[in-house]
Amino acid sequence: MAVNKTRDEIEVEEELDTITLEFEDGVVIETEVLGVFESDGKDYIALVPDDGSDDVYIYGYKEVGGSEDEFELVDIEDEAEFSAAVETFESLMDSEAVSDKN
Repeated sequence: MAVNKTRDEIEVEEELDTITLEFEDGVVIETEVLGVFESDGKDYIALVPDDGSDDVYIYGYKEVGGSEDEFELVDIEDEAEFSAAVETFESLMDSEAVSDKN
């Protein structure tokens, strides 16, 4: 699983639960919101690119204006924080896979 943590510009298409990421190098990627999760008291969002790959992008997630409809993606600069968020995400995905089998 590849995880990317830098982005330049974000566009949200709320009706479709998709987010368009535009990176500094000009690459544009359409992503689907996989979910929002908590790790060590902070919120994060997992995005899956719409390119058929197994990649997952993890960003910090911050609601803006007290509404869940408006939010900001935050780059995770600290490697320890990023590793903890990825570990929590992987644990949640493993737990979901087990519950789906039952």
